[in-house]
Order: sequence, then structure tokens, then C-alpha cells
Amino acid sequence: MTSTVDQARLNMIKQQLRTWEVLDERVLAVMSETQRELFVPNAYQGLAYSDIEIPIGDADSMLAPKFVGRMLQAIDVQASDKVLEIGTGTGYVTACLARLGGRVRSMEINAELAEAARERLQALQLRRIEVITGDALAGSIDGGPFDIIVITGALPDEEALPMLRHYLAQGGRLFVVIGESPLMTALLETRLSSGDFRRQKLFETCIPTLQNVPLPERFVF
Repeated sequence: MTSTVDQARLNMIKQQLRTWEVLDERVLAVMSETQRELFVPNAYQGLAYSDIEIPIGDADSMLAPKFVGRMLQAIDVQASDKVLEIGTGTGYVTACLARLGGRVRSMEINAELAEAARERLQALQLRRIEVITGDALAGSIDGGPFDIIVITGALPDEEALPMLRHYLAQGGRLFVVIGESPLMTALLETRLSSGDFRRQKLFETCIPTLQNVPLPERFVF
């Protein structure tokens, strides 16, 4: 007999991901197998598979399932890929990245969130994951170059992109959301063998801004 939680997970796949053009069978399988409720704060357990962002404290949120699906589909994680995730949160995306085969180095600025995610992922016995407490945009990043860089919060502008591109391997993919509420754009940049970058606009969205990112200066008249 299918449990209520299992049915909610199945409904998430059918009604949210597939209808939002998430059709990659590997991504669908990983999100079907990963128990999202294990990563959701207790107060929001009943909303674990809802089509919403879920607050996790300190103005942070878990991204909606359909957003996660589109992101994972775009970056196309392979077993040999070294992945940098900026913004661990509760560790849900981290778990999905690892289960797709990536070796994941995940950075989280909030020490409490980082420690909780670390413990949660270790309890699930997920391998090839390292959760680092720190601000990825504030200094150098160890472990590069990376085949994939994923930023789970929005950047208000493109100021940080040159630094992030520096850590991208040849053929590597960078997923980032650029803009300010209410209009932001999800982008995929790929580093070509020539050293240039190919940019693909994926979809319009609106997600929380990454913590500690300087906002653009406003002109005052």
C-alpha cells in the first residue's frame, strides 16, 4: 500500500516536475527516491512536497521542487563531475547532486544550517559530499576547477560571475539566477574549449537572494 508521503512524492513528480518540462529520467528517478521530508523543518512537514519555497530560517528557503528539477536537468551531472554548490541550505539539493553521481563540495554561510546539513547527509550515508562553512563569494575557493557550479540563491547582478567562471573547468557548466524581485532569469553558462562562455537563458523565476551579496547601488535624485 502506498503511504501518504509516497503518494505526495509521486504527485510532485507527475504534477509539478513533468508539467514544468522536467523530463530527464535520471533527475526524476533521483527526486523520486530522495525523501524530501527528511530535509524539511518539522513545522513544515506537511508541505514537504508542495509547490512552494519552504522557510528554513534566517530569511533562507528550500527551493520549490520544480525549480530543483529544472536546475538538475540543466546541469546534467555525470559520475565523473566535480560539483561546487554555493548555498547548502538543508542539504536537499546536495543529496540530489550526489545521487546523480557528482563529487560535491557544498558551501554554506550559515554555520547552524551547515552543521545540520552535514549531520543529515552523514546519517543518510551519502558519499563524496563535503559541507564547508563559509562565504563562497568572500575569498578563494579550494578544490577547483569544478565541472559544475550551482548557486542556489539569486545574484542581483553579474558582478560575481567573472570570479565564479575562474573556477570552472573546460566544458564546465555554471547555473545561476540573476536579477531582483520580481523578475529574475535562470542562466546556464558553459566554458568552451576556446575559453569563451556560451550562455543559455533557461526560464524566468524569482527566488531568495544569496546571503551576503552586495545589492546594486541605487541612484538618489
